[in-house]
Amino acid sequence: MTTMVSRRSRVAVAATAFAFAVTMMGTTLPTPLYSIYAAKLALSPLTVTALFAVYAIGVVATLSLFGRLSDEVGRRPVLLAAVACSLLSAVLFLLPPSLPVLVVARVLSGLGAGLMSGTGTAAVIDLFTPKRKATAGALAIGVNAGGLAMGTLLSGVLADALSDPLVAPYVVHLVLTILAVVALWTSTERTAVGGKFRIRPHRLRVPARLRGAFTRGVLATGCGFAVAGVLTAIGALFLVRSLHTTSHTLAGFLVFLAFAGIAIGQLLGKGIAARTALPLGCAGTVVAAALLAWALAATLLLPLLIAAVVVGVSSGLCLYAGIATTVEQTPPTHRGEVSSSFFAGLYSMLAVPAIGVGVLAVLTDLRTAGLIFTGVVAVLALLVGIAERATARR
Repeated sequence: MTTMVSRRSRVAVAATAFAFAVTMMGTTLPTPLYSIYAAKLALSPLTVTALFAVYAIGVVATLSLFGRLSDEVGRRPVLLAAVACSLLSAVLFLLPPSLPVLVVARVLSGLGAGLMSGTGTAAVIDLFTPKRKATAGALAIGVNAGGLAMGTLLSGVLADALSDPLVAPYVVHLVLTILAVVALWTSTERTAVGGKFRIRPHRLRVPARLRGAFTRGVLATGCGFAVAGVLTAIGALFLVRSLHTTSHTLAGFLVFLAFAGIAIGQLLGKGIAARTALPLGCAGTVVAAALLAWALAATLLLPLLIAAVVVGVSSGLCLYAGIATTVEQTPPTHRGEVSSSFFAGLYSMLAVPAIGVGVLAVLTDLRTAGLIFTGVVAVLALLVGIAERATARR
């Protein structure tokens, strides 16, 4: 923090990072509770994965429609809108649970995350001096992954500790979102950009010189996100139905390990060249897929937990390398657009495999679906890692 130009900018960084983390926290609060919702509303694995995917699809749609919005109207109003969507989502989750209410709440959560993912990353990078863009990128990834990690762990702990597990996590999140709105309103600058609010499809426009790095970065990180997405969507169901454990804390801890690993991985990436970090992360994703396959085939908890850690750290390495070679290399006037494009790709790879596993689970069973999925992810990660190494040699 001492590298920034003024105390005011330090406060703005803190407020932006806090709002970023709180918004992302709201997206993973339901994760340890999916088994409760499934039992209470008689939801199938396909419905549960679809409920998760609705959020990710909402993120992609938001990034597609509003990817350039913060470049046109400024970061501050978009950040405030993102937190407001997260706040409304928390309110809906506090209503008596039903599938339509859950779907709308998840869509709002996805809308908030979509606005925050691209704009929050660009806003944090904007607040640092040009020489400290790498630090800024690491901070943005850290608060993003940290918020995702803390949301699932907090929800699991509160669900086990309190009598009403479907209320307490959302009350806490509601309070945090209100604090985030206040922090953004009082601590961030009102910047006149002069653009107009427009809703329009957002074509993925990336500078030609960055397109190769962009594609490899999205695919490499997306493989890890796909594994994390499946753990998020069906991890709680697997623990209940296959391992016969009803601990919501454990369900939350499983996903916490993955997202906390992302934060750790991007910190480790700071000491490694991006050309090395990406193939190393791909190799780690292959190992994580193998561990996950072992856990599913043998119905074991330990390799499942280790797989979550390994895929998290591997994804963090890939995400750091991807941001460093794309978003950080983009001029401020287009940074929000490129950042939004990057995360649109990631969330597409988060949603589609989760739905695929849900469909396969209906056609076969949860274990078989997971084994097929891990094989596909391992092959894709291996191919991307080889492509990155070949590019680096050239």
